[in-house]
Amino acid sequence: MQDDAATTPRARMRQRLRYLYGDERGDAAHRELLHLLDAFPKRPRTRQPGETFAEQDAILITYGDTFLPGDGAGLPLSRGRERGSGGEGSPLAALRAFAERHLSGLVSTIHILPFFPYSSDYGFSIKDYEQVNPELGDWPDVEALGQTFPLMFDFVANHCSAEGPWFQAFLRSEPPFDGYFIVADPAADLSGVTRPRTTPLLTPVETANGQVSVWTTFSADQVDLNYANPAVLLRMVEVMLGYARRGARLIRLDAIGYLWKEPGTSCIHLPQTHEIVKLFRDVLDDVAPDVAIVTETNVPHADNISYFGNGHDEAQMVYQFPLAPLVLHALATGDASKLSGWASTLETPSNTTTFFNFEASHDGIGVIPAREILTDAEVQALADRVIAHGGQVSYKTNPDGSESPYELNGTLFDILSDPNDTAEPFETKLARFLCSQAIMLALAGVPGIYVHSLFGSHHDRAGYERSGWKRDLNHERLSLADIEARLADPSSDAARVCAGYRRLLEVRRSLPAFHPASPQTVLDFGGPMFSIRRGPRDGQTIVALHNVTSDTLFGPPYSFGLRDAASARDLLTGETFTPDSLFTMPPYGVRWLALGW
Repeated sequence: MQDDAATTPRARMRQRLRYLYGDERGDAAHRELLHLLDAFPKRPRTRQPGETFAEQDAILITYGDTFLPGDGAGLPLSRGRERGSGGEGSPLAALRAFAERHLSGLVSTIHILPFFPYSSDYGFSIKDYEQVNPELGDWPDVEALGQTFPLMFDFVANHCSAEGPWFQAFLRSEPPFDGYFIVADPAADLSGVTRPRTTPLLTPVETANGQVSVWTTFSADQVDLNYANPAVLLRMVEVMLGYARRGARLIRLDAIGYLWKEPGTSCIHLPQTHEIVKLFRDVLDDVAPDVAIVTETNVPHADNISYFGNGHDEAQMVYQFPLAPLVLHALATGDASKLSGWASTLETPSNTTTFFNFEASHDGIGVIPAREILTDAEVQALADRVIAHGGQVSYKTNPDGSESPYELNGTLFDILSDPNDTAEPFETKLARFLCSQAIMLALAGVPGIYVHSLFGSHHDRAGYERSGWKRDLNHERLSLADIEARLADPSSDAARVCAGYRRLLEVRRSLPAFHPASPQTVLDFGGPMFSIRRGPRDGQTIVALHNVTSDTLFGPPYSFGLRDAASARDLLTGETFTPDSLFTMPPYGVRWLALGW
């Protein structure tokens, strides 16, 4: 479909719905959509599209129950505790307390991972899109947190829980839910469908009208919604508008690439999927223009950035999936060449779009997006490293029936440094970890910081042993009292990690050259160094240097990108350098140099 830039969002919505459903059904869906939009309390735009993101932006990624108000990590919340009162009686209230005490002025937004009632996949198998999981708190808890920190909500649009009321009504063959899910012929040739999991694509179920097979991309408990039915699309638009009404500043489209199914195709990144994302964008541009879309597609880079559209009609931000495995490879091998080569190709289609840079999250480190950059042997070496460090590896099924690594599971701190290696000083492990985070913070885009990265958390082996689910290595729930006691002790490992991270964030947010739209140039100083020049912006240019080796690097300043500068100042340490200085980079050292100081 061709977009007409001169049309209004509502006119574009009609075009998109006609493309998806034909003229008659599309026009009928458009009329219903307008009713939804007219009922929404329309908000004025308070910032220009080019001002959506800034250098002050950093997003905390956390589950709603990472911090528990109880006395011990992992203890369930007692029934009947006070909710939504501003105290710490619920996990969401405990999250608010932690964030207000420790993160104000450091992170700009909090991404609460799915906080709705669910049946599996740690929240991503949603039973009710419009209620808060009572184990976490209630809507007043969410809204109270949103008064201090803008929020990112998960919009799990591809599938919902098999235990939820929608699918249970489908099993009873009750309209309109009898058309909400995809019924497929198990004899059909679906061998070309892209598979992100090793579980079966189709799941047989008994309905009031007999047995059918439903489409289940991710698991038998996560049943894919049927977007070929316009009623499903309209209902999900209503869900999204509810999130905007509840204060979402960013809406994350989870696993969005799989949304539209067409037998005989790969069923990923289909044109219809892109049209639906664009329609979501039109809807928000029309009634909530300050709400931005973030797409989550754990796929090769070219497919990932396709969700920028033309730079103005699709997502404002896309996840930067290759970054984590490439940084891990650089620090594991002491060679940043492949990281540098990839980073030199990065660009966005407009100054209103940017990357969501992250190296750790609620998931593991996905390796599929790096497969066009790293060899199979290099990917396997990363998997071997994770296993050696006490982590796990998840696998996917290939079209030929074989399996290959899909995700590396564990905490980033332990994946980078062997937790069982007592001979390596903690100072070295800390420097290696902070180097990894500094790379992320220096790159063009908005950084996403997984909550456990703030503390250098270790693998939660007890959690993994309880559940048998590999991702639980990285999902430890923390007693709020315990983590605050550790942070109050400056000699504790958690406090030292947090202090180092705070310093990076404090400096970053003060630098116009680190604005997401500031120019970025990768500097080639050889494999041991990942180096980029940011700027000029607002008269400032910064050269960010990151030693990815355990060796001390040294030389004249001009050999580190300072050839044209009479002087430079390291904004992290305050050191100044002139052309006559001896310039050193300690093992895993980081220098953010302001030129012409």
